[in-house]
Amino acid sequence: MQEKTNLQKHITGFMTGREYLKKSLEAVAASSVKTDIEVLVVDNNSADGTVEMVQSEFPQVRLIANKHNFGFARANNQAIRQINGSSEFILLLNPDMIVLPNTLSDMLAWMRVSTQAAVAGCHLVSEHGATVKHVRRFPRLLDQLAIVLKLPHLFPNVLKDYLRDDFDYDQPAKVDSVRGGFFMMPRSTIEQVGLLDERYFIWFEEVDYCRQVYQKGLEVWYTPVTDCIDFVGQSFKQVKRGTTQKYFQDSMLKYFKKWHPLWQYLILRAAWPIGRLAVACGSLLGVKNKANT
Repeated sequence: MQEKTNLQKHITGFMTGREYLKKSLEAVAASSVKTDIEVLVVDNNSADGTVEMVQSEFPQVRLIANKHNFGFARANNQAIRQINGSSEFILLLNPDMIVLPNTLSDMLAWMRVSTQAAVAGCHLVSEHGATVKHVRRFPRLLDQLAIVLKLPHLFPNVLKDYLRDDFDYDQPAKVDSVRGGFFMMPRSTIEQVGLLDERYFIWFEEVDYCRQVYQKGLEVWYTPVTDCIDFVGQSFKQVKRGTTQKYFQDSMLKYFKKWHPLWQYLILRAAWPIGRLAVACGSLLGVKNKANT
């Protein structure tokens, strides 16, 4: 794995969404991968000059400029539909991900010999060189209830199993799901499983896709063969917290309605107002406590 000192040269302090994408595209262009690669960027109606930046600085990139924000799944599907038919592998890469010089070549080499992997994710590291723990179990009612009701604030270990706290990121392994920010698959996976489910605007779409992979008798794998820098959530910083919570709630409920018994979906739907009330009460108590100190 890369040394922290080698990672630091990719960091330029605070960056906007456009600047993260620029760094990401520059890193892809500087990759040591030996085969031809096709790069597509889908812009979901950003207002920070991203479209103009891509057009002027990366003319070789195929740009899809949407007039509206269509969400993660639909935007990725737009790109997948336009990928050259001869492409052997497809990588979904978030704009706040920075590949290292050998990331793509190492990952492609691993994928070519690891034919059991219909989807794979690599070792993700933060800008400080720490492992980003992104392997998860498939969502279950109790762990999602704990998230909705904010129980980890009271019981920090309640999600240890769901979050795979004991997972060994130094070893390759068959897993339930990997982060959608770095999501590689052979083209044959798309042919067998299909595209991402566009009912999800953001969140749960990669988990849903991994469920579909297993439903087809295929496998999802994690490999430590290479690293990729993950700035973890920088793409969401332009979205208000209340809006992201609505997206998260909507996607969680859609996931459970699709994959779990109806009674579990109904329990989760009823729990969300309780969770919001708990947050509101906690915020109010926090304000009162601050006033009394």
